[in-house]
Amino acid sequence: MSATSSSPRCSFSRPFIPLLLGLFAVAGMSAGCGFTPSSSKVQPLSGNTNVTVLLSSTGNDQVTTFNMQLKSLSLTSKAGKTVTLLSADQPSEFMHLNGGIEPLTTVSIPQDVYTSATATLDGAVFICISQVPAGGLSISNYSIVDGGPTVNMAAPITITGDNMTLDLDMAVSESATFPACYSNPAFEGFAMNPTFNLSPVTLSASPTNSGNGKISGLGAEVASVETNASSLTLSIGGGSYGLRTLSAKTNSATVFQGVNGASALSLGMFLDVDGAVQSDGSLLATRIAVTDMTAINDSRGPLMFIDTLVPALSLFSRNELGALFTVSGSQPGVFLPIPYFDFSKAAFGISGQFTNLHSLPFVPTFNASTMVAGQNVDITSPDFSLAAPNYTAANTITLIPQTIDATVEDISQDGHFSVYTVSLANYDLFPQLAVQPGQTTLLIDPSHVQVYVDGSTQKLNTQPLATGSTLRFNGLVFNDNGTLRMDCGEVSDGVPR
Repeated sequence: MSATSSSPRCSFSRPFIPLLLGLFAVAGMSAGCGFTPSSSKVQPLSGNTNVTVLLSSTGNDQVTTFNMQLKSLSLTSKAGKTVTLLSADQPSEFMHLNGGIEPLTTVSIPQDVYTSATATLDGAVFICISQVPAGGLSISNYSIVDGGPTVNMAAPITITGDNMTLDLDMAVSESATFPACYSNPAFEGFAMNPTFNLSPVTLSASPTNSGNGKISGLGAEVASVETNASSLTLSIGGGSYGLRTLSAKTNSATVFQGVNGASALSLGMFLDVDGAVQSDGSLLATRIAVTDMTAINDSRGPLMFIDTLVPALSLFSRNELGALFTVSGSQPGVFLPIPYFDFSKAAFGISGQFTNLHSLPFVPTFNASTMVAGQNVDITSPDFSLAAPNYTAANTITLIPQTIDATVEDISQDGHFSVYTVSLANYDLFPQLAVQPGQTTLLIDPSHVQVYVDGSTQKLNTQPLATGSTLRFNGLVFNDNGTLRMDCGEVSDGVPR
């Protein structure tokens, strides 16, 4: 491994050397926003409202991770009164939330018309990955120690009623600025200005998408189980800054996969959860999957490298749960070297979140011979090792949904599926990682994905789903004999490149 001492970039002559990501402090930042309140009359407001804040993000594929330690979040009324929504550090990772949501906090505040919002940080870092012209990978990370992010509100927010929900959405492209991940001289044109958009959200009793309260594919660890087993406390990944907790419940309609009901859930078990955000900020689980009853560690993120010579792979983990995070998360904001995984005895699987796999016009396959760098996976392991050649053994490797930001080039029909041929930006992980030496070349064209959309796909886009449009597609990405194909669950507006 080699890296210049004057730059937070790490360049690797061999892409499978464990990665060491450093955190480098730069000057703090501050920003704010405000409004001139509307002149329309507002009914008198009194009492308090329970307000739940959700986290989400909107970004293209240029940033691989965006970790943040939120320190505070507050609202200011048109009369100048300030109320606190968040007053303690809460870790968050935003790129796995691109198009999704997670609860952050629930607090009771006075009913009022609020015209501005402010936030502070205890640190933030974004990371991008690219090929180095001379060969190998560049892992560039840019950070701030503290600062005040910009929190925009499109209009004043009236807090009223018994419960309300607000969405704190990170605008990733406005938050992380750089012309290219690799630059020489280092970090030329890099800047960070964390920028959020805060807006009300209407929850649905039976949500169909993230816009009305649906949570999909939440990676969690059981932190506690109540006596009746229907109430849980979950630990959820907050990136390299730590973990958050979330209250969850099950009921008679909850679907269990890999485990026989709520009574079989136990402390330390890793879960994959779908559910609905409730008015009190808790999660009502509609699906709970357990892939490994013996695991002590769970890692989620894109595959980085699959070795040709030995059954080993590297994973860029956006979120760690379990024993490995205890080691790699010992320095706030920093992941220590990420180990290789030995997949020689791993069981391969596909997320149970999608129920239409059998109807796809191709055979959706995910195994040791078809997996490719760039696919989003969940890996469980019964142990861990931080040094080669004693790679961490993978018990299970499960393909999970991911979001791509892509431009539609062609539209066709295959049975009851509309098929969109979409092109990826050159900084996307699929084209960046496919050309690495030392791994088998499996993809014919890593810059294009065939996206399959059917009647179950949630279309949240306001931009037209038409040739020339850039959109975000969330779903399972398969390697089908060298062609990338996505079973798409959700379409939303894209982000300019």
